[in-house]
Amino acid sequence: MAVDEACGGVPAAMTDRPEPWLRGPLPGIPGLLQPVGHAFVMSMEDVAAAVANLGPDELWLEPGGVASVGFHLAHLSGSTDRLLTYARGDSLSETQRSLLAREGAIATIRPPLADLIMLWRTTVTGALDQLSSTPEASLSQPREVGRARLPSTVLGLLFHAAEHASRHTGQMVTTSKLVRGARGRR
Repeated sequence: MAVDEACGGVPAAMTDRPEPWLRGPLPGIPGLLQPVGHAFVMSMEDVAAAVANLGPDELWLEPGGVASVGFHLAHLSGSTDRLLTYARGDSLSETQRSLLAREGAIATIRPPLADLIMLWRTTVTGALDQLSSTPEASLSQPREVGRARLPSTVLGLLFHAAEHASRHTGQMVTTSKLVRGARGRR
């Protein structure tokens, strides 16, 4: 899928301003998976707006004890990657397991915003590619999640990946507003 760097890395076919689900179908993505794709595109756009003009220290602020914008952004990439791995029927790699452990210490590591944004864009691009290559006939196939091998399906995992990304994006948007509000009081 082509990416338009002038529009903050948003896929080129999706840079018009109505929300993604009102822009029509995403090219190459099966009809039943369009809502999943639209949710990922919306998340990518909302994340870009939420982090605009946040300073490096603001990225890691935890106003009122809530998780920082930086944590949510790192978690978006990691959790989406893990859920998509399970949807493919694969187990997590050692690299994915170590990145999961790293998420718990991300506020100490404090990667730069540019790195976190690039990773999220790459994750969304990979998600859209995976959606494009997922046949609708496979959506009800069983999948197992985690070491406990909890039951799910391809569709269950893809839907959860999208709604999980939407949930953390919403938390990130709210937290960034709190951080900006605190900026005005300093």
